Amino acid sequence: MPNAWLVKITLLLASTLTVMSGATIAPSLPAMQDYFAEVSNADFWVKLVLTIPALFIVIGSPIAGQLVDVIGRKPLLIGSALIYGFAGGSGYVLDSLFAILGGRALLGLAVAGIMVSATTLIADYFSGDQRANFMGLQAAFMGFGGVLFLSVGGFIADLNWRLPFLIYLFAWLLLPLMVRVLYEPERIPAASDQGGQANVSSLPVRLLVLIYASALLMQVVFYLIPTQLPFYLKQIAGADAARSGLAIALSTLFSAIASLNYGKIKQRFSFITILALAFSLMGLGYIGIGLVGTYGSVLLVLVPAGLGLGLLMPNLNVWTSKEAPDHLRGRALGGLTTFFFLGQFLSPIVSQPVSQSMGLTKTYGLSGLLLVVTGAVLWISKKQICRFVASAAGQS
Repeated sequence: MPNAWLVKITLLLASTLTVMSGATIAPSLPAMQDYFAEVSNADFWVKLVLTIPALFIVIGSPIAGQLVDVIGRKPLLIGSALIYGFAGGSGYVLDSLFAILGGRALLGLAVAGIMVSATTLIADYFSGDQRANFMGLQAAFMGFGGVLFLSVGGFIADLNWRLPFLIYLFAWLLLPLMVRVLYEPERIPAASDQGGQANVSSLPVRLLVLIYASALLMQVVFYLIPTQLPFYLKQIAGADAARSGLAIALSTLFSAIASLNYGKIKQRFSFITILALAFSLMGLGYIGIGLVGTYGSVLLVLVPAGLGLGLLMPNLNVWTSKEAPDHLRGRALGGLTTFFFLGQFLSPIVSQPVSQSMGLTKTYGLSGLLLVVTGAVLWISKKQICRFVASAAGQS
C-alpha cells in the first residue's frame, strides 16, 4: 500500500466527520431552543435539528451503497466531503429554524456518502485481523473526535450557539489528502450478473437482519444521551452547555477506549459474544442514569454505557464486512449505515412522548432494562442464533 500511514490517517480523519454530524451541536440545543422560543413546538423542532441528518443518512445510505459499488469509493468520498462542509457550516448564517433543518438534511446525505465510502475503503484495503484492528481504530477515532468536537462545541456554545456549526468546515481541510493519497482499490467482480439476481441472492440475509436490528435498537437507546441528557442534567443539576458537553464527551471517550481495544477483544471472543456484552454494558449504564441523581454520579454510570457502544460499532462493521461478498460489500455496509442512523432519527420521536408521560428518569431506567434483557438472551442463545442466521463466523 503506497503512503500507508497517510492513507490510514486520511481514512481515520474522514471517519470523524460522521460523528460530528450530530454530536458537535448537541450542547447548543438548550440555547437554540431559547432563541427560537416563538416557533410553535420549538422543543421538538430543535431536537430534530440534531437528529434530522440521521433521516437523510437513512435515505442516502442505500443510494451511497449502490454508488460506491458503481462509480467507485474515492469519487463518492470526495464529492460527499465537499457537500458536507457547505451544508454543515450553513447553520452559522441561517436565521430560520426550518432553513437550518434544510441544511441539516443536506448534511445527512453527505454523511451517508462519507460513512459508506470510508468504511468500504477500509474493508477493501485490509482483511482478517488487520481489518478488525483498523475498524476498531476507526471507531476509536470517531469516539475521540466526538470527545474533541463535543468539548469544543460545549465551550463555544456558551459564547454563541451558532459557533459549533463552523466546526463542520473541517471537512474541506481534508480534501487535499483525499485527492492525493487515497486510491481506488481493485475489486473482485461478481461471478454472475444476470439482472443482479445472482448477486443479491449471495447476501447473508438472516444475518444482516440480526446485525441491522441490533444497530437500530442500540442507536435508538444511545441517542437518549445527546438528545435528552442536556435537559436531564439541567433538570437535576442546573448544568450549562459546557458541563453537558463534557458529560456526553465522557461517554464518547470510553466508547473510543473500547473501540481502540476491539481488535484484541475480538481475538478472544466471538462476534455474537461481543454483541451480548455490548448490550449488557450499555444497559447497565442506562439503568444507572435512571437510579442516580447528581451530576458526578451520572458521569460515573456513563462509563459502561460508552464502553458498550464502543464495542458494538466495530463489531457490526467487521462482522458485515467478513460475511458479505466483495462485489456486494458496499451495499451491505450501506444497509448497516442506514439502520445506525435510522435509530438516531427515531430516538427523539420514540423517546419524547415516553419521557413526557413517564419522566426522563424512568425512560433511562426502562431503556437500560431492555438492553440488559436483550444482552442476556443473546448470551444464553448464542449457538442457536448463529445457527439460525447461518453464520459460522459469528461464533469464531
